Amino acid sequence: MKRRSFLKATLATGAASVAVSAGLLTPSKVLASWNKQAFEASTVDAALNGVFGSANAASSDDVKLTAPAIAENGAVTPITVDASGIDGVESIVIIATDNPNPLVCEYKFHGAAQGFVSTRIRMGSTQTVMGIAKVGDNLLKAEQEVRVTIGGCGG
Repeated sequence: MKRRSFLKATLATGAASVAVSAGLLTPSKVLASWNKQAFEASTVDAALNGVFGSANAASSDDVKLTAPAIAENGAVTPITVDASGIDGVESIVIIATDNPNPLVCEYKFHGAAQGFVSTRIRMGSTQTVMGIAKVGDNLLKAEQEVRVTIGGCGG
């Protein structure tokens, strides 16, 4: 049985090597893109301009942000942004307004994907968290203040 496992592993490694050398598997296609300007921005407007080219987000009841009113530990604050009731959501970003770099994450959607994101973010202090969905040329947002009792980004 060990011989059979060895042969399978050898064949799989050989096939992967051939695919890499033929250019079928390249890391650049696998790795996510990095928007350095947006993620290194120090203000909310600069971050939004870096991601969307505009900082004009309108409040909307169609975007629902779920976050705790009091986060016991700012290092692992659960956040959910739900824009699944809207057709054509292109991307969702999460902003923590008082973090040194406010843009926490950006998710892009294609095809029939629904605009729903659930993650944990790091927050340094009590601040406003925003979930912003891009739908066509419109930016729709929901926001909520989250009180942090133990800091995660600087405390």
